[in-house]
Amino acid sequence: MTLQSEDIQMGIYQCENEGEKLLPVSIEEWEKRAKQMLAAAPFGYVHGGAGAGDTIRANREAFYKYRLRPRVCCDISGRDLSTELLGHKLPAPILFAPIGVNSILHPEAESAPAKAAAALRVPYILSNVSTVPMEQIAEAMGHAVRWFQLYPPKNRELTESFLQRAERAGYSAIVVTIDSTLLGWRETDLQHAYLPFLKGEGMGNYFTDPVFRSGLQEPPEQNVHAAVLKALDEGNNIRFTWKELDFIRAKTKLPIWLKGVTHPDDAVLAIDHGVDGIIVSNHGGRQLDGAIGTLEALPSVVDAACGKVPILMDSGIRRGADIIKAMALGASAVLIGRPYAYGLAVAGQAGVKRVIEHLIAETELQLAISGKCSVKELDRSLVVKADEC
Repeated sequence: MTLQSEDIQMGIYQCENEGEKLLPVSIEEWEKRAKQMLAAAPFGYVHGGAGAGDTIRANREAFYKYRLRPRVCCDISGRDLSTELLGHKLPAPILFAPIGVNSILHPEAESAPAKAAAALRVPYILSNVSTVPMEQIAEAMGHAVRWFQLYPPKNRELTESFLQRAERAGYSAIVVTIDSTLLGWRETDLQHAYLPFLKGEGMGNYFTDPVFRSGLQEPPEQNVHAAVLKALDEGNNIRFTWKELDFIRAKTKLPIWLKGVTHPDDAVLAIDHGVDGIIVSNHGGRQLDGAIGTLEALPSVVDAACGKVPILMDSGIRRGADIIKAMALGASAVLIGRPYAYGLAVAGQAGVKRVIEHLIAETELQLAISGKCSVKELDRSLVVKADEC
């Protein structure tokens, strides 16, 4: 599939719709507008990170450590961003990262980005802590590709119930997130004393689950506070080990992606325990302060995997150049998080669609200007470390 990036550019230049002209182009402007529109606490929840924010900075700084070294005099007329993940062809090497509690950003919550993803044919990863239950998202997306992210609960029966519901609702993969068995020290949220789950937001999958409800003395409709505390306790699964991952592997036939890996030894163990793919991620800098940037971690994880499973990457991606660098260093595709959250806050479904559409167009142009026609041509020869230039 050839993406018409030039048409998108010219459409912006020639746009006569004053409303559309007012929408941002740069991610920084989307972020600025979101900050203006949202109250301080919900904006801080999305924008902030753990501790001093050093990991958030590391994620961005890692991209500055690499430079693209383009080739010239190449025929770039037949460009193709499409890629394949576990047998599924995607029009671009982009997926929607799982972001919870979208209801603090927009009244349509997760339904808006899910519909935008379906329209763009970009896979949508629904967060375990979505306000809208997984079945409603599936209905909104029709036959579009969707994955379900799982924060493994303590209760194995609840884990199994989530997996079964995801399978019945047409989710085609499970993303097991293992870097947040405890909530990170998030100073912005602590300063605002803001945890949206305490008000019942982000609880859509828990409150509609029969196993979860059976363990409550009162249903959530009668005692939200008790139900929320029970759900949060399930999420603090500090005893989660590789044995627990084996249990999940045994309970679903869907492909399993392990999200939260930054160490090559963990990549090897993940493959040994039967995962189908690995997502290099540090939770967008929201968990461990002072951690390695994901682009810094990516090459060693790719090398450790030895081509046995595909590697995805998230955390810190803001530009088409970032995507090209990540793929040149071995990622099969990338996850986009905060940028679409800002688009959601500013303009709902249309904002999400605009953010991702522009990012795809920019990536396609970056690919071409680098002298490449296909993302399959990207390799480490295209990038050089800044201190080696």
